[in-house]
Amino acid sequence: MRKIFLEYREFKEIFCISLRQNNLEIFDEKKIETFYRFTERLMEVNAVTNLTAIRNIPDVISKHLVDSLLAAKYLPEGARVLDLGCGPGFPSIPLAISRPDLKIVALDSTAKKIAFVQECIDLLNLASLTAIAGRAEDRNLSAKLGTFDVVVSRAVAKMSILSELCLPYVRVGGFLLALKAAKAEDELTEAKKAIRILGGGKTLLHQTQLIIQDGSSESRCLIEVPKANCTPSTYPRAYAVILKKPL
Repeated sequence: MRKIFLEYREFKEIFCISLRQNNLEIFDEKKIETFYRFTERLMEVNAVTNLTAIRNIPDVISKHLVDSLLAAKYLPEGARVLDLGCGPGFPSIPLAISRPDLKIVALDSTAKKIAFVQECIDLLNLASLTAIAGRAEDRNLSAKLGTFDVVVSRAVAKMSILSELCLPYVRVGGFLLALKAAKAEDELTEAKKAIRILGGGKTLLHQTQLIIQDGSSESRCLIEVPKANCTPSTYPRAYAVILKKPL
């Protein structure tokens, strides 16, 4: 299996530049080494098993690691967090490395991606992170409904669908944090009815720019949906029903 083509020194330089460009904390040596080991393993596995379409390491640093870390400042100290549709661990693994105070559950329906997340938990000793294979609408996850302070989700579905998948898992007083790119406001307008039905309150939009290694930028919008009321017990519905008859 081929190794990552960047030595640690090169990785650290690119990573720290990207963090500075995006006004994020520069981590201590131990955490940077952990990010390096995670990226190295991601590249090794991705060479033989498709985990991500992004294969250029500077882009992995910007568009996966740093992009995930944009959410960190919005998460309360010691929060219980669900990463719904985590894929190969974004944003859950970068958040677990940077914020060990958080208690994070990473959920995804693709077995190979959850297997990779579990491998990284063991490899990196991420004691605050738990990986679960499953879908949001699975009945065997019903005990977790309404138990999370925050549900985060990145690049999973448009807001009208995402709200039904995520809001039932948020406790009243917590919030959904959806990591979005362009067209987030249009999605939010379309999702207003669904958010109201599911117990969501008045939303907040946190708009920023993700600065890429080459100096270009991409629009980012973090949509914060507070949980004002309990979600009716009929939600979330089966995914096929959600797609066919969105709220």
